[in-house]
Amino acid sequence: MQTNTSTKIAIITGGAKGIGLGIAQRFHQENYEVIILDRDKIALQECEAQLKDKNQYSFFLCDVSNYQQVTDTFNEIIVRFGRIDALINNAGVAVFKQVEEVTFQDWSNVMATNLNGPFLCSQAAFPALLLAQGSIVNIASISGVRASTLRVAYGTSKAALMHLTKQLAVEYGNQGVRVNAVAPGPVETDMAKLVHSADIRTSYKDAIPLARYGSIEEIANAVYFLCSPQASFINGQIIAVDGGFDAAGVGLPSLRE
Repeated sequence: MQTNTSTKIAIITGGAKGIGLGIAQRFHQENYEVIILDRDKIALQECEAQLKDKNQYSFFLCDVSNYQQVTDTFNEIIVRFGRIDALINNAGVAVFKQVEEVTFQDWSNVMATNLNGPFLCSQAAFPALLLAQGSIVNIASISGVRASTLRVAYGTSKAALMHLTKQLAVEYGNQGVRVNAVAPGPVETDMAKLVHSADIRTSYKDAIPLARYGSIEEIANAVYFLCSPQASFINGQIIAVDGGFDAAGVGLPSLRE
């Protein structure tokens, strides 16, 4: 393993678009060498084209649910860059179906990416994270805290990811590598604009004290903070970046009136 680089290295899985890309750009602003992993070849190519005029980006096609691809990719990264300062386990998938309609294959696919992926990537990155005394941030979801309809596989996978975060924080923290998670509430992404109906958006506004969706930049700022020296004693925590959604009960619309 090379150790002669002073440039900090950040890896973002599922980083070719959406929240992942926003996180990648946030670390790039802080002069990190940013490594973007994604299993979507077309999205990765489009991301690379979008960022082609900027230095300190690298791109790897990798399915985080595939043990061999993760092993090979991280081995290549470690040989090439010699260290990892931040691993952001962002790659995730969702299936929106009623419980009785969720097939075992649906369930397995969600768990493979959302839970197995962070486990495999964290294991693979750990030797280089240990060398750099780096940190891991897992992108969970408020759906792992609050149950909601059509999310039995997704919500359960994110709840499990939160506990995985704590397990890793205990064991890896004992060796100087911090592990935390960010649990976003509804975020204004292109995907949300496509799949959230006007009724859903109104329902979220009624349930969130700040009465709006979060931005990609707000999620990225929280992730970067957890990897920064300012968060040096924060370990094993789940930070809900949700406008107060998790904290709220009923009655916000009436209160506003």
